[in-house]
Amino acid sequence: MLRSLCAALWSAILFLASPYSAAQYPVRPVRLVVPFAPGGSTDVIARLLAHRLTEGLGQQIVVENRAGGGTNIGADHVAKSAADGYTLLMASSTQAINVSLYPRLPYDLTRDFAPVSLVASSPSMLVVHPSVPARTVKELVALAKARPGQLNYASSGSGSTAHLAGELFKLMAKIDAVHVPYKGAGPALTDLVGGQVHMMFGFTAGALPHVRAGKLRALAVTSAKRLAELPGLPTMSEAGVKDYEVSVWYGILAPAGTPQELITRLHAEIVKAVTSPQMASRLAGLGAYGVTNEPGQFADFIRVEIRKWAQAVKASGAKVD
Repeated sequence: MLRSLCAALWSAILFLASPYSAAQYPVRPVRLVVPFAPGGSTDVIARLLAHRLTEGLGQQIVVENRAGGGTNIGADHVAKSAADGYTLLMASSTQAINVSLYPRLPYDLTRDFAPVSLVASSPSMLVVHPSVPARTVKELVALAKARPGQLNYASSGSGSTAHLAGELFKLMAKIDAVHVPYKGAGPALTDLVGGQVHMMFGFTAGALPHVRAGKLRALAVTSAKRLAELPGLPTMSEAGVKDYEVSVWYGILAPAGTPQELITRLHAEIVKAVTSPQMASRLAGLGAYGVTNEPGQFADFIRVEIRKWAQAVKASGAKVD
């Protein structure tokens, strides 16, 4: 708490002492820290956003990859950076999961950051191998209850969103299924298509081609609304698991204490970037869609996400030292 108060006070002093107004911000390049290695979805979306923000802000937005520690190295770096609007974090669902997954974090997600806005959301699909005799979520739940512990589900690794999406499904549907972790979503999907595992909560971009080819059967989408690409596919909530919603989200966080004038400016430019037809088209190609909200709404959203994933982490028993 003391660190956050000091950061806020110091940033306010610097901002008031600066000859530059919020309208002139930024006067030098802004670093957008991605806590993952290059090439993943978070990195790709960050670079799409950086390109649009560079145009809108008139200064280069430099994407800086700081991978390691389950994203905690990059997040901690931003949390401890100057609250001057020149260091931002490309956050994702992983940050909300890590609050419960790691017994000790070097930062506090709700205390040490100033939320700016959501940027994008990417739903998953519950997909099964065609050999599974279930064509709906209700039939799958009934099958799992009739054969407790005999069905299994793949994931991209222990503690991943796909793993915890499965644990949340087990918890809310009151079923027993065996988790089979893989080293990445690619190998997990390969074995699912090959029939070595029964089901998976797969990212839309990766799973959709296999569904269209008839190699996998999609039972539901995990978002709150249906996919434009598959309008006939129900949401999990519509399919019988009421209030189930899991989407990988991406958003921008600044260090706590960043002046409100700068947060407001950044928020306006992010909304402009995300709602542009060009970015919407690029996001759609990644199986994602743009979504923004006000800073206060983003803060509330993060708190809800922390509570939701805490349930899944507790149910799974997953912990990382």
